[in-house]
Amino acid sequence: MVSNLDAQVNEAGYYSTQFKAGKFHNSNETEQPNMRKTLGIFWRYITETKQSPVPSKPLPMVQQSTSMLTQLSDTQIHMIKLGHSSVLLKVYGKYWLLDPVFSKRASPFSFAGPERFQDTPISLEDLPPIERILISHNHYDHLDKDSVLALIDKTKEIFVPLGVEGDLKQWGVDDTKIKAFDWWQEHTDNNSLVSFVPTQHFSGRGLGDSNKTLWGSWVIKAGDQSIYFSGDSGYFDGFKEIGRRYGPFNYTFIETGAYDKDWADIHMTPEQSVQAHLDLNGEVMFPIHNGTFDLAFHSWYDPLERVSKAAEHEQVTINTPIVGEVITAGTPHNNAFWWKSLMSKG
Repeated sequence: MVSNLDAQVNEAGYYSTQFKAGKFHNSNETEQPNMRKTLGIFWRYITETKQSPVPSKPLPMVQQSTSMLTQLSDTQIHMIKLGHSSVLLKVYGKYWLLDPVFSKRASPFSFAGPERFQDTPISLEDLPPIERILISHNHYDHLDKDSVLALIDKTKEIFVPLGVEGDLKQWGVDDTKIKAFDWWQEHTDNNSLVSFVPTQHFSGRGLGDSNKTLWGSWVIKAGDQSIYFSGDSGYFDGFKEIGRRYGPFNYTFIETGAYDKDWADIHMTPEQSVQAHLDLNGEVMFPIHNGTFDLAFHSWYDPLERVSKAAEHEQVTINTPIVGEVITAGTPHNNAFWWKSLMSKG
């Protein structure tokens, strides 16, 4: 059941207090992009020399297959990082996908834009039937049109932020499969609760559609496990409120990557990501949004290095699995710090 008791109808017909004057807004207003700022960032991309923006050697990966997934027990929750922010969950026998991006580039173009460092550990064709897809927002590294269209025939339902349902319908997705959520809306069924909760970010896929759709994060409660999936966000006091309402969390998948001083309001530093985990009252933190695309000015391994040090300082348990590695809820965690041997010397 989806509910939103506090909403008011606005001029666009959305039941959302976040939609005003034709756009969605953060709870705390953030700096909006302008031409001067955009040109400044573009100039940095042209003139700055980046150190190790992409790996010089192949990254480790655990290959998966339909038969291997089938062999995972149906009495637990299993978690597999597929790359960047894409996560496959096996939730008591049902398969869920979070922000699935299988395309070669996180871009509107097949020939240009950030190219992934490695393939996914399983192909779209080999994925089993999907119970549920959850989308955090409509940026290209989180909402991949080709992946959605390839998956939709074997997917039961897709949960999206308000406004994103319009994109999916234009792509030909049957609207009976789509459920659109405002912040704090919940969906419950026999053995799970899903809630769409706030982040501090923005949306847009092209010229003229800035903030026309909502953005956010997901709370998943199933059986005795509670999981938080951040999508993208700057650090804000909303993490404490989410923790107060839905915490504690057994596992938090927290954005840790693509940060920079020029967009500090909408992406967290690794140290802020650890603080967000603490605010959420999390037990084990999975740093995501790293190790797949070159989206900022830092090295490809900087997020993992910095978050590991910050977690150690704050006595936070983190798990940094190899892409494709299966992590089963409730089992011991072993961090191999796999990226260290691949870091550039000096």
